[in-house]
Amino acid sequence: MNVPTALRDQPLIDRFARRISYLRLSVTDRCDLRCTYCMPERMEFLPRAEVLTLEELHQIALAFIDRGVTKLRLTGGEPLVRRDMMDLVRALGRKLGDGLEELTLTTNGTRLAEFADDLAAAGVRRINVSLDTLDRENFKRLARRDSLPQVLEGIAAAKAAGLKVKLNTVALKGLNEDGIPDLIAWAHGQGHSVTLIEVMPLGEVEGDRFDHYLPLDAVRRDLESRWTLTPSDARSGGPARYVDVAETGGQLGFITPLTGNFCEGCNRVRLTATGQLFMCLGGEGKVDLRAAVRSDDPDAAMAEAFARAMGEKPEKHSFAIDRAGAAPALARHMSTTGG
Repeated sequence: MNVPTALRDQPLIDRFARRISYLRLSVTDRCDLRCTYCMPERMEFLPRAEVLTLEELHQIALAFIDRGVTKLRLTGGEPLVRRDMMDLVRALGRKLGDGLEELTLTTNGTRLAEFADDLAAAGVRRINVSLDTLDRENFKRLARRDSLPQVLEGIAAAKAAGLKVKLNTVALKGLNEDGIPDLIAWAHGQGHSVTLIEVMPLGEVEGDRFDHYLPLDAVRRDLESRWTLTPSDARSGGPARYVDVAETGGQLGFITPLTGNFCEGCNRVRLTATGQLFMCLGGEGKVDLRAAVRSDDPDAAMAEAFARAMGEKPEKHSFAIDRAGAAPALARHMSTTGG
C-alpha cells in the first residue's frame, strides 16, 4: 500500500467513520504483581530485546499525535517498573498544548509514591490506579504480593502531588464483591472516583475466570439498594459510563465488555511494548509498527501501517464468558496488550 504524501498528515478515521484520538501505549509487559485474574504466578515475560526502546516509543507516539491523537495513556504491565520511564514521560509532556491534550497513565500504585511528584511536574494531571480491595489479606491473595501498604502510600502521594486519581476495580464473584461498597465509600471520602470493570477473558491463568465472573448489572442493583445512583453525562474518553452517588458525593463508573458492548463510539487503539498495534482489545488483528519505525523510511512505513490499521479496525469485539472451563477469548494476556 502506497499512501499519497498529501494524506499522511490526515486524521486517523476507520471504515466506520470513527476518529481515533486516543492511544494506549504500553511501555513494558512486566509487572511486579501477579494478579490471579491477569496472569499466572510464573508468568513468562517478553525478552527485553523484543521491546521497543524509549526513543522508538517516543517516535511512534509523535507520529500518532501528528495524525490527530490528542490523548495518550501509558500502560503496561506496570509502566513505572521500566527503567528511565520518566524520560519518556517528560518528552511526551512537552507535546502538551502542541497537539496533545492529555497525558496520563495506568498503574498498580506500588511505585507511585516514588514518582508522583515527577509525574505531576511532567504535565500528568490524572492517573488510574488498579485497586481491587482494601483488605490486606485479600489483596495478598489476589495480587500474590503483600503490597497494599505501598499502593495506599502511592495513592496518598498522588493526591498530595495534585494528581486526580481514579481507582479501577475488577469485580470478582466470591473474591472482592463484598468489599466493593466499602472501597467506593473510602475512595469517595478521599476525593477519588472509582470505575468497576468486568473481568476480561484474556490469556491463560491458574483457575477458571467463569467461577469469579461477576456481571456489573448485579453489582449495580446491589449498590442501588444502598445508595442513590444518578446517571451522569461525564466522559473520560474511554468506555466507562458514569453515575453520581448522592450519599458519598462521588462518581462511579462501569466498564461492561461482557454485559454491555461499548464499541459504537470506539476512538482508541493500543500499541504493545513490542510495537504491535492492536485496533481492538478483543481482536487478533494487528499491524507491526516496530518494523515500520525500524525501516529505512519510517514516515512512509508508518503512514502505510496506519492506513492498513484503519481499514482493518473491527466494528466491535466479541468477548464472552459463557461456561466453566472455556478457553480465554484470546490467548494473549492483558499485560502483553497493555492494560
